[in-house]
Amino acid sequence: QVQLVESGGGLVQAGGSLRLSCAASGLAFDSLIMAWFRQAPGKARQFVASIHGNGRIFYADSVKGRFTISRDNVQKTPTLLMNNMKPEDTAVYYCAAGGVYPPRGDADYWGKGTLVTVSS
Repeated sequence: QVQLVESGGGLVQAGGSLRLSCAASGLAFDSLIMAWFRQAPGKARQFVASIHGNGRIFYADSVKGRFTISRDNVQKTPTLLMNNMKPEDTAVYYCAAGGVYPPRGDADYWGKGTLVTVSS
């Protein structure tokens, strides 16, 4: 059974930083695409960043230059370092794995999400 569990969410002031982590089990994650998505209140879920098994990395334009996705060296699961955060980054952030489909905000496997709130 695939399990993805996010941690690291919370409240931060605009301009601040947070690091999200994803604990994962049930698959060989080092060979999979792993990603972060987010869903703001009243909005559709959107792609944030992904890291592929071969190391390729992709970011949404809205977070380029501010967010960094990487893999934990031991667990091979993704972390998301968020710098210079803005109120519009407020959302529930989801760890995702397997097939990742950014245009429709979808993926094969999902965590339950962690809430990130950025105050102005």
